[in-house]
Amino acid sequence: MRSLWFRILIILVIIGAVPAYLATAVLVRSYRDRAVSVREMSVKNQCVMLCDLLSSERYLEKIDSVAVNSQLALLSKIYNGRIFIVDSDFRVIKDTYDLDTGKTSVSKDVVNCFTTGKGSSTYDGRNAYIILTFPIEDSETREVTGVMLAAVSTNEVEQNAQLLETRGRIVIILVTVLVVVLGFLLSRFLVRPFHRVTKAIEDVTDGYEDEAVSVPDYIETVQITTAFNQMLTRVRSVDNSRQDFVSNVSHELKTPLTSMKVLADSINAMEDVPVELYREFMQDITHEIDRENRIIADLTSMVHLDRKAAKLDIERTEIGGLLEVIIKRLRPIAQKRDIQLILDNPEEVYAEVDGGKLSLAFSNLIENAVKYNVDHGWVRTALTADTKFFYVTVTDCGLGIPLDQQEHIFERFYRGDKSHSTTIEGTGLGLAIARSAISLHRGAIRVASKENEGTTFQVRIPLTVEV
Repeated sequence: MRSLWFRILIILVIIGAVPAYLATAVLVRSYRDRAVSVREMSVKNQCVMLCDLLSSERYLEKIDSVAVNSQLALLSKIYNGRIFIVDSDFRVIKDTYDLDTGKTSVSKDVVNCFTTGKGSSTYDGRNAYIILTFPIEDSETREVTGVMLAAVSTNEVEQNAQLLETRGRIVIILVTVLVVVLGFLLSRFLVRPFHRVTKAIEDVTDGYEDEAVSVPDYIETVQITTAFNQMLTRVRSVDNSRQDFVSNVSHELKTPLTSMKVLADSINAMEDVPVELYREFMQDITHEIDRENRIIADLTSMVHLDRKAAKLDIERTEIGGLLEVIIKRLRPIAQKRDIQLILDNPEEVYAEVDGGKLSLAFSNLIENAVKYNVDHGWVRTALTADTKFFYVTVTDCGLGIPLDQQEHIFERFYRGDKSHSTTIEGTGLGLAIARSAISLHRGAIRVASKENEGTTFQVRIPLTVEV
């Protein structure tokens, strides 16, 4: 896996070298095209004038014209080329190299020139030659009586182009080296803040310090450190919740045991214990055992509702009847504080759900509404449905939940206001258990609350749960 600075270095090299290479290629090509075009235009002008001279001197009839031959030789020498004069029988009557004189020339360019009466121009880049043809017309009838074919060398142009390419390669190499050096320094400089982020995170991880990580060099480092700090805050919150849970559960488990031991020791220390006092002590011991059982039941429920291990036992269930059973079971607890339990169930609602797990979720919601209520208060449970979901709303007029605690209340082991923790029994698992059971049904739960005004929990669950 390549490091970030190496990738930045590669990108800078590409950005620097590729444009230099393209610029060199474009420059060389432009020079070559321009130089060939200038050479071709210059040769054309000379050849057109020479063709006029050939016509006026009737060179096709008198090939021994000293003036014409000297002009042909001069033009051939100036442009390092070779000139052919071809008559109407396609016979070469003049070759400035004196190699093909008397031979027949039926090249495509010559034939086309005789046929169309127009000259042509072709550039042979491989052999570095411009091949041009020009018609020789009769000065009186303007009939094409011959063709001049000129093969002009462009070696000088190609040599200059190669020189430009060589210099361009040198420039590319220099640019690449310069970009590598500057890119290395720049990339190390740019990546340095990320190294500081890594070092800061390692320091926090090793020491688990309370200070937040801050590297404000770039927007990206700010985003990374902000996300890390949020995660760290979350981890610390969970860790604190777990510590509170261990402390609370240890206290909750120890308290009933301590009470039972005190009661048992008291009975054992007395002689001739009255039956009434003995029964009272035994009732207190029974109460403490029940309390211990509730704590253990909550822990067991939390484990069983783990998303990886839990399985739903789906069956057709009438939700209103399920809520009635829960309220009937909780009504004696509510009556001790004169809290009224109300169920709004205008119609029957059937759903394919796991009744046992949903009963556990709704029991925790309604029981919490009773626990954190005021004396002589009320708890209203409402059931509605549409074509896809059914909705259960549990509303109370109790203590309410502070706004800063509402995002944490569904966390495992979390207990809210510590001032109520000693007076209200519980382990802080009820809402976590409820949310887990609802989530297993692909449902959702929301809370709305104001302190000293009450709390509303709304649950939405599909009528048919796909396992």
